[in-house]
Amino acid sequence: MPAHTTHVPPAEAVTPTEAVAPAEAVAPLLRGIAVLRRLTEAPDGTRSLSALEKTTGLARSTVDRLTATLARMGYVRLDGRDVTLAPRLMELGNAYLAALRLPALLSARADALADELDESVSLAVGDRDGVRFIHQATRRRAMSLSFRIGDLLPAERTAPGPLFATQWTDPDWHRWRSRRAADPADRTFPAVPPRQHPTPDDDFVLRTSTAASDGYALDDQLIEPGLVALSVPVRDLRDPGTGRLACVASVVSHTSRHTAPDLRTTLLPRLRAAVTAMETDLRTAAPPAPGPPRTDLATWTGASKQELGREFVESLARGLTVLTAFGEGRSALTLTQVAKATGLARATARRALITLTHADLVTPAPDATFTLTPQVLSLGFPPLSRTSLPEIAQPHLTALADRVHESTSLAVLSDSGEEIQYTARASAPHVLSARVTLGTRLPAHATALGRVLLAHPEVRARGYALVDEELEAGLRAIAVPVHDRTGRVTAAINVATHPARRTPTACETELLPELSRTATAIEADLRVAGRFVHVPST
Repeated sequence: MPAHTTHVPPAEAVTPTEAVAPAEAVAPLLRGIAVLRRLTEAPDGTRSLSALEKTTGLARSTVDRLTATLARMGYVRLDGRDVTLAPRLMELGNAYLAALRLPALLSARADALADELDESVSLAVGDRDGVRFIHQATRRRAMSLSFRIGDLLPAERTAPGPLFATQWTDPDWHRWRSRRAADPADRTFPAVPPRQHPTPDDDFVLRTSTAASDGYALDDQLIEPGLVALSVPVRDLRDPGTGRLACVASVVSHTSRHTAPDLRTTLLPRLRAAVTAMETDLRTAAPPAPGPPRTDLATWTGASKQELGREFVESLARGLTVLTAFGEGRSALTLTQVAKATGLARATARRALITLTHADLVTPAPDATFTLTPQVLSLGFPPLSRTSLPEIAQPHLTALADRVHESTSLAVLSDSGEEIQYTARASAPHVLSARVTLGTRLPAHATALGRVLLAHPEVRARGYALVDEELEAGLRAIAVPVHDRTGRVTAAINVATHPARRTPTACETELLPELSRTATAIEADLRVAGRFVHVPST
């Protein structure tokens, strides 16, 4: 990798990362990464095009081309002048989490501990001088945690931080002190409230020393008043001589339930027992079998460039697809393996890896391999990790309503199994159309949505249900199921019309193909979004 850098002249505004990039770095890739990071920092994952122009310092024409490319990839959604992160973007964070393997191996233990203690439990990894969450098992209470998978916190304001700091080198400590001096209020950490009363550096040094001797660490309201946490390191015991931290497990509560000393006294033994089981799982886990790589990516980006022309930034698309070359059984890849996995030319893959290394998304190892860093989660994962099924479905329903000019809805089965509940819908511009308020419940047996969810033998065999004026005169509806990652029917979508507009046969020949196409698109997003996080159905 070249050590020298190049300074871009000020004729075109550039991102700070781009300004000191290696000479072989791909500028459009760095600019696209900057756009994704600015979107991730927005509270709801949405910014206007003009806001992206302002926050990135890029020309509006550049922002337009970058967002058009990201939209083509399914990573963002364009809605007028707004750009919104889309669930498909989570495939980048999924690649990191799959390569890491920790969520797949340890999340069940964390979830069981949360159930046992009736407290929130998290798993976190170190990210330079910060801490990034990779799994959350939260309790649903009026007072509950707002941290998300992928959120980055300053190490000194957390319980896991001192444990990770026990393995910091002198350059790590120097970087931490430099960051503290440059950002005393922690404004570069949007997941935490700004620091009101900065503490001396020596406080964290002392906490780190104490954590090294105690084998655990406490957070006594360091993030904000009322929040307390207890953390224990999870070590990778496959190489006992190193004592390397694989991650840190934490129990998180608030002072109305536990004080910090009370957490230590009452919950530390059970947390340690869970961590011991986690370490056993890590030590005894069978080596992962690598899944098939997506070797068609280079062909797809080439075809997209051919179709969209200048509006498609091929170097951005190809650079981001390099991240998806990694995954379970592919945690460390050589340049040759990356090129083979993506179908990219070796020179193209090399420049992408140089760029991604500069952006701190990839790190090289002495054995000539590359691995993903936790910062891959900074590309949209935190806001998207809280996405619900209705939020995933809504843009697809809106597009469906626009195509067929009829109202469409998403519904789930109630707990009793006797009713359906409407959770998302899109209307059509008709004077006479089906209008249902979100949250409305109707008898399942009398609706097309309900019959799909109940999956009677005939409906299951056909794959859809058609109800003709059974619930109400003048209402004809056709519905299909929506499956989750496991193949289970988790919801249903329908199109409702008036009998004067479409016959039953027309519903089957005209609406059913479009309805099925929409269900397939929702399921594709749901598979990506639900790989490492729970996607609520309501």
